[in-house]
Parts: sequence; structure tokens; C-alpha cells
Amino acid sequence: MLIGILGGLLTGATWGLSFVAPRAIAPVSAFDFSVVRYLLFGLVSLLLMAAPRFRPSGMTTRQLVLGGALGAFGYFGYFLAISYAVLFAGAVLPPLITGTAPVLLAVVANLRERTVAWRSIALPLALIVAGLVLVNAHDLRAAAPDEADAVLAGAALSLLALGIWILYGLANAAALRAAAAPDALRWTGLQGLGAGAAAVALMPFVLDAGLLGHDREVTTRFLAWALGMGVVASWLGTYGWVVASQRLPLALSAQLIVAETVFGLGYGLAFEQRWPSAAEAVGAALQLVGVVAAVAIFSRRRLTPEPGIP
Repeated sequence: MLIGILGGLLTGATWGLSFVAPRAIAPVSAFDFSVVRYLLFGLVSLLLMAAPRFRPSGMTTRQLVLGGALGAFGYFGYFLAISYAVLFAGAVLPPLITGTAPVLLAVVANLRERTVAWRSIALPLALIVAGLVLVNAHDLRAAAPDEADAVLAGAALSLLALGIWILYGLANAAALRAAAAPDALRWTGLQGLGAGAAAVALMPFVLDAGLLGHDREVTTRFLAWALGMGVVASWLGTYGWVVASQRLPLALSAQLIVAETVFGLGYGLAFEQRWPSAAEAVGAALQLVGVVAAVAIFSRRRLTPEPGIP
């Protein structure tokens, strides 16, 4: 369990960089960055397969297809959505919206298994909604008239990223809890190959976009971030999440997603070199308290629905 928790925290620390990377590599587009980042993810995964323990051997056709699809669609879809959400809405709103993933995963699990009474999580869910409303209202009020649409677009893209993450989390957890679950190293490498294959298919669009036309400083910063995100955040972060998904119950591993929100907020505010506003701080606190409280209720798994409670 300790190894699983450490793996989840490692993932949160590395994946949290996704909330600042799109702004750090400007003026290079988030699309260009995504393609090069996941190309490096795929290349590292392929090179590691020179060693037999990293090769996706012994897997069924279904596992091979699912692992590749999770890498190709889950990674690209999530990162592109969250990248443009950050560019539109800033550093605070996107991580707060995606930070509701633990509760939504727990709610999905409860819909399937009915392990807790719905009224027992009413207060935590209300805290989460209140936090989101507070931050959204603040950001919309603070935005200039011509920026309000951008904040709304960022919120919509954050919701899209949240949906992609939940689908990824459920499919990944199901594969890793199956009777013939794949090895963590092999499963990580397979997802890297899927992401790399998608990057290769999209590379011509990057070249057409003039990626190589920037000055040396911009190109160096871009390549440094792409290397760090492709190797550390993508490969190492994915491996940490695979380990956490294998060793921990879904409710507990989902709770560790809060670490990504915390790290993402910290990175974003550090990048902007500011403290959170009062509304942002209170809204974030409400949401984090609600998330931790809700997932703690699911983790205990001791409450049962009372008769007559829907």
C-alpha cells in the first residue's frame, strides 16, 4: 500500500506540470508541444523495450488494443483539452474542475455497487459545488468583457478533460484488476507506444505549423519542456499511476488525484508569481475539503444505503 501511495503522489507531482507547461512554452502552440511530448514518450517506451521485461509480451489482443488506445486517445485528448483550458482560463480554474475526478469516480463506483447512502455524501458534494461556483464567479467577474468568453471556453474544455480522465481511469483500473492483469512496466510501455503512434501520425501538421521557425531561446525552452514532460511526466508519471492502480482500491487511488490538483495549483500560481485571491483560496479549500471528505467516506466502505434512500 505504501508503494502504491508513493506511486500516486509521484503521478500527481509530475502530471500537475500539465497545468503550467502550455504557458511556459509559449509562443509554441499546445498542439505542437503535445505531439513532440508524446513522440518522446513513445520513443522512450520503444527504447526500453530492448530489455525483455519492458516488452508487451504475453498480452491478449484485447489488452494490446486497449493499452494502445489509452495512450493514443486518453493522453492526447486529455492534454490538449487541459492545455487550451489553461491558456483560456488561467492557472486556477482548470485544476479545480479536473480535481473533482476522485468524487465522480467514487460516485460511478457507488452507482454500480451501492456501497454508501447518497445522503452521507451530500455535504461533501455541496462543498465541491460551492467551491467551483465561487472560483467561476470570481474569474468571470475579474475578466475583462472580451475575456469572459475565454473563461467560459476554458471551463468547458476543463469539463471535457475531466470526462476523458474519468473514462481513462475507469478503463485503466478495469484492465489492471482483471484476472490476467498486465505487468506495470509492460502496460506503461504499451500506452507509450500508443501515444507515440498518434504523435507520428500528427507530426506532419506540426511541421506545417512552423515549429522550427522560432528563435533559439524559444526552441531551447520548448525542447527542454518537451523532454521533461515526455520522459518524466509521461513515462514516469504513467508508471506511478499504474502501480497505484494495481496496489490500491479505486476509491483510495482516486483520492490521490487530489495531489495533481494541489501540485497543479501550486505550479500555476508560482508561474504567475502571485498568491491566490481570497475567492480562489476559499474556493480551492472548499473543494479540497469536499473531495477528501467524500472519498474518505467511500474508502471506509462501512456505510450501506438505508431502505428507501435512492
